Amino acid sequence: MAQFSHLDERGKARMVDVSGKDATERRACARAQVVMAPATLAAILSESLPKGDVLAAARIAGIAACKRCADLIPLCHPLPLTSAEVSIEAVADDRLEIVVTCRVTGQTGVEMEALTGASIAALTIYDMCKSADRGMSIESLCLIEKSGGASGSFERAP
Repeated sequence: MAQFSHLDERGKARMVDVSGKDATERRACARAQVVMAPATLAAILSESLPKGDVLAAARIAGIAACKRCADLIPLCHPLPLTSAEVSIEAVADDRLEIVVTCRVTGQTGVEMEALTGASIAALTIYDMCKSADRGMSIESLCLIEKSGGASGSFERAP
């Protein structure tokens, strides 16, 4: 059976003690995609939806989510992020891609912060556009790369 750091010797959930770890520079990038009708994407890009600038709201929501990750994911450590960047771009006529990059100098990684930011940015896009397109879907949420810490680097194969 695999050992999980968030379980104690009895199998009970716990917050991992990172006090003995060195603070190092850590970085993580996560991605999510929002698939929608081409007309919905055109309305987002032209800022013609009734709720306003969808992409600006999603970027702000994504950054806020990165900062509040420990409030949402019970066993995450609150981290003093040094950077949270959210980019959103159309990658097809029916698809937006969100990429969130988080950085910290700390004792644990920022993968969950990046994933949370990408998730909330995608949900914000859905929320702001649902009256125009209830058929939207959020897809491909994943970690695309990370660096720093004892486990080293990871890069998702294309």
